[in-house]
Amino acid sequence: MTEAVTPYEKPDQPQPQPQAPSAPAAPASEPAFSPSDIRDGAAIALVVGVAGVLLGLLWAWLAPRVQYVSNGEAVFLRDTESEARIGADGTFLLLSVGFGVLSAAAVFLWRRGGGAAQVVGLAVGSVFAALVGWQVGLWLGPSSDLVAVARRAGKGVPFDAPLELLAHGALLGWPMAAVLVHLALTALWGKRDPAPEVAVWPSAYYQAPGDHQAPAGAADAPPPGPSGTEPPRP
Repeated sequence: MTEAVTPYEKPDQPQPQPQAPSAPAAPASEPAFSPSDIRDGAAIALVVGVAGVLLGLLWAWLAPRVQYVSNGEAVFLRDTESEARIGADGTFLLLSVGFGVLSAAAVFLWRRGGGAAQVVGLAVGSVFAALVGWQVGLWLGPSSDLVAVARRAGKGVPFDAPLELLAHGALLGWPMAAVLVHLALTALWGKRDPAPEVAVWPSAYYQAPGDHQAPAGAADAPPPGPSGTEPPRP
């Protein structure tokens, strides 16, 4: 009778190691600005920048005038205590802040979702609009050639001085107001992202049902002793 011989493994033979499960591939990172965000930001910058022409028109119309007078040899201020120069700067600043609030509200109503691209487009367009309004106002205002204007006006006849912006910091009124108001509107009434769902994991402990039957033979076994060890069997 032949017995089957079970092959044994040599102790010095290396055992195959189980391969660890490969980690899942990391998801591809999304770009900071999508093409639609870039288009929206460019459109906002263009429209807001063109609105600077209206700022220049209003500034040239509403700004108080400084008047000069000529004696035939030189040009002098008609009223040395006039505050019209400061009034021109204040008018430009107030108009810029008003346009900044209106542009921020318009952008928020157009895209309530917000986004960094919209804020960047609003800021760039507001800076460009302030520069455009400044230059348009200077172009539409009185001529800067004082000699020609004084000769044309005549001796002793007052004439308007060219429009000037002495405080160049007023150019920041539009962009600062636009960005701050847009951020405030987004924080108060912007769309909220849904709250992340909390994952509920099953408990590691399992409670057996009350009608679970003990295995056969467990009822006939004597209870353990006081010390917790099982008594010796005969």
